[in-house]
Amino acid sequence: MNWFNYYGLAIMAVIMIPNIVYSIKHKDNDSDTYKNKIVTVAEQIGRYGCFVFMIFNIPYTYFNFWFDYALTVYLSVNGALCLAYFIFWIICWNKNGKLKALSLSIIPSCIFLFSGIALANIPLIFFSVLFAVFHIFISYKNS
Repeated sequence: MNWFNYYGLAIMAVIMIPNIVYSIKHKDNDSDTYKNKIVTVAEQIGRYGCFVFMIFNIPYTYFNFWFDYALTVYLSVNGALCLAYFIFWIICWNKNGKLKALSLSIIPSCIFLFSGIALANIPLIFFSVLFAVFHIFISYKNS
């Protein structure tokens, strides 16, 4: 992989599909009851940082796969996590509660963090930890 990660783009597209479909189907659903500007901004910084660094590899901050068969492991683990994400979306589509909130926030956090570690991508690791902490916290508070 050079500066552009096609696999990361595909993973991002896969995990965004149910989110886009859900937001189209539930336009009037405003379930964000937890309002803390600092926490929300930190989560958004983490989110968009993850989006960018899942797709773009910045030289000298990204060291590529660092073990044998890493691409196979990367695709297998992320594929399994994406499948789990879809399954939880299907199970929790019209439900609210802690199961939905935590599963749909922990799984993408794991995708980002695992991808950062597997690729030795320092910015992705940083932004995935930032995203995970605040996204899981906000999701839990809103459930």
